[in-house]
Amino acid sequence: MKKNSLVFGTISGVIISTFMGVSMAVMGCGSGETDGGSSSMIIGFSAMAVAFSFIFVGVKNYRDKQNGGTLTFGKGFLLGLMISLVASTLYVITWGVEFHFFMPDFMDKYSAMQVKQLQGSGISGAALDEAVKSMESTTYSYKHNPFFFAMFTYMEILPIGILITLISALILRRKTPVTGL
Repeated sequence: MKKNSLVFGTISGVIISTFMGVSMAVMGCGSGETDGGSSSMIIGFSAMAVAFSFIFVGVKNYRDKQNGGTLTFGKGFLLGLMISLVASTLYVITWGVEFHFFMPDFMDKYSAMQVKQLQGSGISGAALDEAVKSMESTTYSYKHNPFFFAMFTYMEILPIGILITLISALILRRKTPVTGL
């Protein structure tokens, strides 16, 4: 199970990290985006779903080739979670390198874009000041606290991996092996 989690987690992680690295380099921080970055978020989350398809492949591979054709939901979920964690960790590391060395102004640009959206939505006065203050605090923590940075980045990708893990474990569970094939 450990080998499957490392192999399929690495494949998934390399796919999503490569996609994210290239797309962030090409698209930048969303400068010039009229939709507030939602199109790049859709593309990014779609790429995560494609990369996380290797959770299904890894769990199926384990069930069919290493576990005699059977798999409990718990074992499938555990394997899928391990694959998700490996892939997500590679994603966090890749983003950490890209953010800290190539895009250190990302959060400043992102926050400015968020403020502009808030101002355009009609929020003003104390509510706007409070929102701006909150964004400034988040930006500071993101840039200066490695734990906050890592957790924030994991929360971007890991829930999708867990969702695909749940679906895979439900679909692939099997109490008795298929015979005669």
